[in-house]
Amino acid sequence: MSAKGDATKTAIIRAAGELFAMKGFKDVTMTDICDSTGLSRGGLYRHFSSTEEIFNEVLLDEFSFEEAIARGESAKSILFDAFDKIAVDIIDPESALTFAVYEYAGTGHADFYKEIDARARKNWSDLIEYGIRSHEFKRVDVTKTVELIMYYAQGLKLWSKVLGLDATQARNFADTIAEILCK
Repeated sequence: MSAKGDATKTAIIRAAGELFAMKGFKDVTMTDICDSTGLSRGGLYRHFSSTEEIFNEVLLDEFSFEEAIARGESAKSILFDAFDKIAVDIIDPESALTFAVYEYAGTGHADFYKEIDARARKNWSDLIEYGIRSHEFKRVDVTKTVELIMYYAQGLKLWSKVLGLDATQARNFADTIAEILCK
């Protein structure tokens, strides 16, 4: 794909992610995405055949640390950037994909969710191992720490939508994980 095509695809994924966060999975249409991106239906269908395909890309794109690690960014910086993103989802649950994810789960995509879970585990594991190698993180049980991060964050995002959590809980999450990981 050309650079322009890649940029268009990225713009579609970002715009669709915002729509899915606002409206949920079931209520977003290809027309909504066309309206949000300014693309014609043909322009959109050149890249994606359905809202399901776009939603899959939105989910696969979340929390990829590969490029930041390859650039040699500090592990702590990458971690704190991830905390900032998670905090936004906790403080402003309308911007989070949490309920769209649960809606989509009800449509029978267990294998896809296993793939998402495996990819998220790998991304977080890679970051933690990178931090250990660079002596920014303590030696920890990577598997247990990854599970703690992933499921603690997901729980906060879900409960935020229900209870309206605030910056205190987001800060407590970041402080707890930083205390476990950072030297």
